Amino acid sequence: MTAMRFFMLSILILSLSLIGAAPTAALAQTADKASVDASATAFTTPAQRIDKLFTELKLEGNPDAARGIADQIRREWQDSGSATINLLIQWADKAMSEEKNAAALDFLDETIRLKPDYVEGWNRRATLHFKMNNYRKSMSDINQVLRIEPRHFGALAGMAAIMAQTGRDEMALKAWERFLDIYPTERQAQKELGDLAEKLTGQRT
Repeated sequence: MTAMRFFMLSILILSLSLIGAAPTAALAQTADKASVDASATAFTTPAQRIDKLFTELKLEGNPDAARGIADQIRREWQDSGSATINLLIQWADKAMSEEKNAAALDFLDETIRLKPDYVEGWNRRATLHFKMNNYRKSMSDINQVLRIEPRHFGALAGMAAIMAQTGRDEMALKAWERFLDIYPTERQAQKELGDLAEKLTGQRT
């Protein structure tokens, strides 16, 4: 990260941290909403919610309903619980969409530095490295994702893609098998697994 970019990023992060607690009156105005939101999750932690969603995902036989559950899981992963981290991820996504890969990498490096246990920081950076054809770095980040969350089906799909791209079809097949053990109704994963199995069978005969 250049000195100027690091300085600007530091200032932006500092400005967020200085947006202190809301005034008492503003807090009072949102108290009712907070109590309603809290009632739905009063007895659940984020980890418990994720576990419940993964159980539902594995048991759901309808692909469209399963996709909705998978989207809920992705939302749980994406919310870091930190306004600063969430904003860095938004900036990284925007930079990636504009092909500003160096800037995106800076934002993701800072995300991981600030919150190394935030799974989506590693996953986003793995995606960026894959996009830049840095497969070794992408795999390193994927391994970090799976260390934090072994059920991260997005990271497993990325692993399968890298293995297939680099001619390691047997390992790609195993990655898709792990994916489908977690998310059984995902149609593209089913197709990828079927195509690889057929290809490997043909190679063995």
